[in-house]
Amino acid sequence: MNSLPEWLAHLESLHPKGQGGIELGLERVGRVKAALRQTQNCPLIVVGGTNGKGSSCAYLEAIYAFAGYRVGCYTSPHLLEYNERVRVDRQPVDDATLCRAFASVEAARQAAGNIALTYFEFGTLAAWEVFAGSQVEVLILEVGLGGRLDAVNIYDADCALVTGIALDHTDWLGSTREAIGFEKAGIYRAANDGQRTAICADPEPPQSLLDHAAAIGADLQLLGRDFGYFGDKTQWTYWGRGAPRRGEPALIRRGGLANPALRGACQLRNASAVLAAVDAIKEPLPVSMQAVRRGLLEVDVPGRFQVLPGRPAVVLDVAHNPQAVTGLVENLGDMGFFEKTIAVVGMLGDKDIAGALAALSGKIDVWLLAGLDVPRGAPAEALAAVVADGNLGGRVECFAAPTEAFTRAVKLAGENDRIVIFGSFHTVAAVMRATKRSASSN
Repeated sequence: MNSLPEWLAHLESLHPKGQGGIELGLERVGRVKAALRQTQNCPLIVVGGTNGKGSSCAYLEAIYAFAGYRVGCYTSPHLLEYNERVRVDRQPVDDATLCRAFASVEAARQAAGNIALTYFEFGTLAAWEVFAGSQVEVLILEVGLGGRLDAVNIYDADCALVTGIALDHTDWLGSTREAIGFEKAGIYRAANDGQRTAICADPEPPQSLLDHAAAIGADLQLLGRDFGYFGDKTQWTYWGRGAPRRGEPALIRRGGLANPALRGACQLRNASAVLAAVDAIKEPLPVSMQAVRRGLLEVDVPGRFQVLPGRPAVVLDVAHNPQAVTGLVENLGDMGFFEKTIAVVGMLGDKDIAGALAALSGKIDVWLLAGLDVPRGAPAEALAAVVADGNLGGRVECFAAPTEAFTRAVKLAGENDRIVIFGSFHTVAAVMRATKRSASSN
């Protein structure tokens, strides 16, 4: 295999379910990790949770980069190119670097008994190989699914951050917040004489998470008890634990912070948890206030309430569960008045589609519903049934693909309207590709 597309096709072929294959467990990936002789040589932050993982990783990545550290960051899924998942110094690594890492993992996989790794497991091990070769000084890894049995959890976090807990991926994680909370808490580690920290940014953490943290002896920091924030529409203040043994007060404050560049009420919660993580490992990785300020302001996460320039307004958001769509609705409400709102929606069939779309009841004038030609993709007609059964209002049209729905949206929208594209990453990615092609041809 000589090219990245060839390697990615190979990764898909290793598991019976291909790229979308999910088989939780650490035994397979742990055996290949051992064969690779991977070791940890720098501080590691692991970020899990239902929503807010990508934003939190981006804040951390930017803060440490502006502080002058060489940063490795692994996130998923990608929108346009696989390289987006593996970044060094905030830049996607090149194809050749990824291919070398894939070759190392493949050799170890075969040496360990030709183990059938999933696409995500193979990619996680390869990302670690890239970061080791790049001699990064701080690592940020985003959990793919759950936490306890996710491939990322084969590595021991110096700081483990759970952003929030809501119902999603219930087929694998359980149907209650308590069940899901236990899975998310699996990324926590024992305090190890104060060397490891666990953080939870959920305002109402499930008891299962609290119990697990206590059972393993984790140093758990909770939003509202150990760290938090207050402020207004122009600036905010973070407060968190100090360290009296180092001469700091029991509580420290960082005031006069500009609101984060990413939109949404949840972003102050995400940002405060990120600063708690930065404080937790500030002995090996001190960070200046200038780096914090720049990191929160100069951050960009495509597909997270991304507003494209021009008119009509076009909003891209990968919100795909009730909690995330509720946040999307809040952000849309802050945009001001539009004559008409047109929604382009495509979702995976195993999501809580009814719960997600219910948040938009009475807020959409035209629903342009798209099928997804991917495993688990929900047909447009299934989405239409949810809109009808929920009496969500608005006119409904069905399309075979998101690009067809978006083309229709552009034709329908006037300059005082807005188009909101949301749902699966596949939906947003398809429209992003279409807009890039259109821009390059003009």
